[in-house]
Amino acid sequence: MTGRIKRMFPGGNTSEGFVSYYDYIIENDANRIFIIKGGPGTGKSSMMKKVAKEILERGYDVEYHHCSSDNNSIDGIVIPKLRVAMIDGTAPHIVDPKHPGAVDEIIHLGDYWNVEKIEENKEGVLKSIDRNGKFYKRAYNYLAAARLIYEDIIWKVEESMEFGQVNVEINNLIYEVFEKMWVNPILGKDRHLFGSAYTPTGWLEYTDTLLDGLDKIYYISGEIGTGKSTLLEKVYNEAIIRGLDVEVYHTPLIPEKIETVIIKDSKIGLTTSEMAKQFEYTQVDLNKYINKEAYEKYEKDIIEDKRVFDSLIQVALKDFEGAKKNHDGIEKYYVPNMDFEAIEKVRKGIIERILSYAE
Repeated sequence: MTGRIKRMFPGGNTSEGFVSYYDYIIENDANRIFIIKGGPGTGKSSMMKKVAKEILERGYDVEYHHCSSDNNSIDGIVIPKLRVAMIDGTAPHIVDPKHPGAVDEIIHLGDYWNVEKIEENKEGVLKSIDRNGKFYKRAYNYLAAARLIYEDIIWKVEESMEFGQVNVEINNLIYEVFEKMWVNPILGKDRHLFGSAYTPTGWLEYTDTLLDGLDKIYYISGEIGTGKSTLLEKVYNEAIIRGLDVEVYHTPLIPEKIETVIIKDSKIGLTTSEMAKQFEYTQVDLNKYINKEAYEKYEKDIIEDKRVFDSLIQVALKDFEGAKKNHDGIEKYYVPNMDFEAIEKVRKGIIERILSYAE
């Protein structure tokens, strides 16, 4: 029986630049964390994909931690049952061992490249890497501009909201979710990641894989500014107070806002993602608390804001696409100069070590 796959992003392209939640990929006291180092095109992602495929075929569930800057690459895998992870430890998400030898170890694929050949292309490598930084700088500037427009929509909608009624709705929901749960004297643990991302091929999300298998799903719907993220934050905090472990998935534009909350112990999920509609769900619609008369005063401005917002996002996405094409050009300097047969032997050795934790 093949294992189940969950997909998420450990880092995101946001209005604040690249935001990393790599510290939450796996707990610090895991059985083993393999930190993979090496330049672009050295086979880090390919190695992790091959390891994940073999582990899945052996019946273990696997988390794929995708790269927000390259849809075809992954930045890490986790085998929860064995408490083992493999993580890409190169920039911009530099990861170094916290417990060297005891838990973490570095696998450096740079040990298997032809240094002399790569050095011959030094000028091209340096120029391409510098160009990549410029693509990202422009993209992040446009995301920051889009955030300003987004926040303009928020305050306009907030002025139209009956938040007293929203608070009643939130309190009723919290009672419904937690009414049969005891309060544990030990606080719950929280894990923070992204369920969606701005990528070179556009907006991409994997919320469906996060919701799959849950016993109950709440779809939190509503206009920008109606309080969806606030609702999710209150549920998340209540779960922690009650001693329940929670996975919190943030929005990539404004990373402090929340998109999805999974209460692991009770197998309950709450999300603003329309992917909830793929499952049996209960809807909580916050639009019903909009004062229509107050909203109509700003409606034309909100429509214009959304148009400008979408155009700014599109420019940012084009720059992420440009960065990806440029990155592919960097890889051409490395791929022909790698000893992939040696790397395959390393991969097989990692598989054996991972499976040793099942004994």
